[in-house]
Amino acid sequence: MKKTITTKKQGTITAASAHGLLYSIVPKDLAGHLYQVTLDIAAPDAAGQVVSLPVWIPGSYMVREFSRNIVQIKASSDGKKVALKKLNKNTWQAAPCKTTLRITYEVYAWDLSVRAAHLDQSHGFFNGTGVFLSVHGQEMNPHVVDIQRADDAACKTWRVATSLPELKAKRYGFGTYVAANYDALIDHPVEMGDFAMATFEAHGVPHDFVVTGKVPNMDMDRIIADVKKICETQIALFEPRTKKAPMDRYVFMTMVVGEGYGGLEHRASTALICNRTDLPLKHQAEMTDGYRGFLGLCSHEYFHTWNVKRIKPAAFAHYDLQQENYTSLLWLFEGFTSYYDDLMLVRAGVIDEVAYLKLIAKTINMVTRGSGRTKQSVAESSFDAWTKYYRQDENSPNAIVSYYTKGSLVGLGLDLTIRAESAGKKSLDDVMRVLWQKFGRDFYERLLTGKQQGLAENEFEALVEATTGVNVRRFLDRHVRGTEDVPLAALYADFAVLVNDGNANKKASLGVRVVRDGNDCKIANAHEGRAAHLAGLSANDVLMAVNGLRLTAADAADSLATALGRYRVGETVQIHAFRRDELLTVQAKLQGDDVPALSLSIQAPAKGGSVVRPSFQKPGKR
Repeated sequence: MKKTITTKKQGTITAASAHGLLYSIVPKDLAGHLYQVTLDIAAPDAAGQVVSLPVWIPGSYMVREFSRNIVQIKASSDGKKVALKKLNKNTWQAAPCKTTLRITYEVYAWDLSVRAAHLDQSHGFFNGTGVFLSVHGQEMNPHVVDIQRADDAACKTWRVATSLPELKAKRYGFGTYVAANYDALIDHPVEMGDFAMATFEAHGVPHDFVVTGKVPNMDMDRIIADVKKICETQIALFEPRTKKAPMDRYVFMTMVVGEGYGGLEHRASTALICNRTDLPLKHQAEMTDGYRGFLGLCSHEYFHTWNVKRIKPAAFAHYDLQQENYTSLLWLFEGFTSYYDDLMLVRAGVIDEVAYLKLIAKTINMVTRGSGRTKQSVAESSFDAWTKYYRQDENSPNAIVSYYTKGSLVGLGLDLTIRAESAGKKSLDDVMRVLWQKFGRDFYERLLTGKQQGLAENEFEALVEATTGVNVRRFLDRHVRGTEDVPLAALYADFAVLVNDGNANKKASLGVRVVRDGNDCKIANAHEGRAAHLAGLSANDVLMAVNGLRLTAADAADSLATALGRYRVGETVQIHAFRRDELLTVQAKLQGDDVPALSLSIQAPAKGGSVVRPSFQKPGKR
């Protein structure tokens, strides 16, 4: 027997009616940060139903052990207690029962990030990976969720923001929502609260922009106008003819805090966190660095709607949420997304060419600073994300490379290479569209039939050549599988962009990054081969004085820079520092500042002449 669940504007979901799964979630204790979740399983496994909570969330490649937040859990059937045995850190098995099995549990939610769950008197937020148990053997069945209002006066005016399809709930209201399967259930985060919201259409698709947190005089109109341009530019990139978006509706969920930055992509929404000062104010005409960065974040997560949420590495075609899923392709899925996020800003017209080149220069300088880039390739960085990139320590700049930042430079270098060798007829855009057509366009439809697929680990190189006619083996051997820097100065030379070296007058430096720690000036990172390292200083050492003059921590970096500014490169200074509670006295020979200061500029044409179109413009014949 089949039953059909019809959702508003979302089509139909059909499944066996005997295999119903119903979750209800309610903010139980706002001050105690507790959600109560009830899971009703209409047809539990006769041998004893097994349930589990994921150990990681897609898009954030670290085992986070969400089950540690389950405070208490119990099971019952027909009002009678059912034994629930814990099999491992995140898995339980209920004793056999013949009627509906109910599992009730509480989840502690005090992680103010985009990855888990948070609850207090101001709002509620959760990702499904942190609150919804997976019912083993029934993952492909429809999952109905009843999002309930808390019985608390503070919640009387709360609304709900989510891209989950409504079942009986009204848009932005509490009530029942539905997901086609467990994979879909955990891919639609939920925000509850008194949020600000505006709606716009991008090529006919409604987009909600939700802001939680206080931002006096926020210019929502400007945000909407800019984000709309970005969204429409991205939709047109992947579907230039039809301008068809891959979702029926999209939701931006932004949590505003005093200090924070991050985002996590989902198939029809994104969760963002930003500084209050990042958002524009009414009558504030200038483009601040904070707002430019926020638009880049929106662009990045929206681009993931195509690249990683639908175009996936084969290892992610079907997530195993019980353990790490390894791929060496994050440089493509995160790195290329990092390349396109700012590129979409300039193509959409929300920043100008000069601002875009400054962003590229910033990334080049950031990558060049760390010696880890000479030891780890971006392919290795991708594979080791679980143990290295997401678990960074004080030595990380000396040991690893970011598949985000260097991956974005790989994307840029590959784009320039394809454009140059195809005489401007092809670009990385063409490659992304072929990836979309081959792997992404019908991904979730294929998922329902078990025919989903992803990009194999060794498939990209041949796909690029088949798409563009350009052989990129050497490029990938050197800059992806190898550790060589992408030669952007040489590649940019064909595109009227000059790379300028700003390190002509280097200042005296210890080669450290310092932070304020209470009243102390503490070394956060000691860069390998630099003055501090060679003198015997290490991360976490507290710098006290340079040549007998005390350092202050009011602004640790400025204090150290002022002290070292009295000396020239090559001079030796005496440093007093504490390691733990022991005083160190070392002699450090100052080196030139190792902070790269490259800049980019557009070459002016000769009188009466012209230049090649810069690479950040849409491709075309040269």
